[in-house]
Amino acid sequence: MDLGPSARASEYLSTVTAFMDAHVYPAEPTYAEQRRALTEQGTPHHLPPVVEELKEVARSQGLWNLFLPESTDPAHGLTVADYAHIAELTGRSIEIAPEAMNCSAPDTGNMEVLHMFGTHAQRAQWLEPLLDGRIRSGFAMTEPDVASSDATNIATRIERDGDDYVINGRKWWTTGALDPRCEILILMGKTDPTAETHRQQSMVLVPMDT
Repeated sequence: MDLGPSARASEYLSTVTAFMDAHVYPAEPTYAEQRRALTEQGTPHHLPPVVEELKEVARSQGLWNLFLPESTDPAHGLTVADYAHIAELTGRSIEIAPEAMNCSAPDTGNMEVLHMFGTHAQRAQWLEPLLDGRIRSGFAMTEPDVASSDATNIATRIERDGDDYVINGRKWWTTGALDPRCEILILMGKTDPTAETHRQQSMVLVPMDT
C-alpha cells in the first residue's frame, strides 16, 4: 500500500509549506505576545488577533477546510491519507496553523458528523457557520467517574421526553467549550442501556445557551 501523498496532495503540501514559512512561523512571536496579554487580561481562551489575520491569508490561498474528505468536497480531492501529510505539517505550529486553516479539533470531526448525519436545518444552523469559521464547537465525552476513552463506559443518560431530550450526567474536559466562540456541543451519552453493549450510546447536539 502506497501511503505517500498523491499528486494533488503534493501541490497542497507545497502551498502549505510556503504559507507556513512566509506567514505562520513569523507570526509565532506575535501570537505568544498576544496570548500572554489575553491571559493577563483574564481572557486566556480568546483568540489572538494575529490568527484572524492569518485566516484571511489562508482563505485567499485556498487553504481552507482541507480536512474535508474528497467525497464531501471534490474541489480539494484529498483522501484521509493525503490530509494526514498536511496535518503533520500544520502540527509544527499546532496552536496557529490548524486554526488559521479552519482545521482545528474538535471542529473537524464535529463538522464531518454534522455533514453526514445532520438534518438540513442543523446543517444550516451549525455546519455552515463552522465551515465559514464564524463559530467554534465542542465535544463532550469525558466523564469524571469512568474510563471515558472507552465509549461503552459512558454513563450520562439521554432520554426522550416528548419533542425534547433530557440529559443527566456530568462531563468534564469538554474540548472547545471554554472558547467564547463555541456555540454548539456534540455530547455523547447512553440512550438505550438495554441494547447490545456497543449500541447503547448516541450523540446529541447541545447549544451552549441551553
